[in-house]
Amino acid sequence: MQIDWTHFTPWASLAGGILLGLAASAFILLNGRILGISGIVGGLLRPRSGDSAWRIAFVLGMLAAPALYYWAAGPVLATVDAGWATVIAAGLLVGVGTRYGSGCTSGHGVCGLSRLSPRSLMATLAFMGAGFAMVFVVRHLLA
Repeated sequence: MQIDWTHFTPWASLAGGILLGLAASAFILLNGRILGISGIVGGLLRPRSGDSAWRIAFVLGMLAAPALYYWAAGPVLATVDAGWATVIAAGLLVGVGTRYGSGCTSGHGVCGLSRLSPRSLMATLAFMGAGFAMVFVVRHLLA
């Protein structure tokens, strides 16, 4: 195994993790709710009275943040080593997984683990294990 040193970004990753942790902490302290994206977006699909405004504001903020970054810093050159069919299939599988797992990586992996939730520990182990297995299959068995 080799480390791709040109794409190894521990400081940016650490900063992103810290920001995500602070955002999750602030969200639960100020709103009393878990910062799980699938739950927030899912609540828009079956809205309850008086519960949609903050969800819409949150989603708009998630869409506005990269637009503001693009405006301030310029485009980010990202490459995806997969075709459109693979990206769409992966997105659908992640969406199905979040419904079956009753939450997403941010809800279980960040918020649930920090609350010492056994259910979130099992969910995190399951989606991380499935991700590791899928990478192994795609990169080593199908390549």
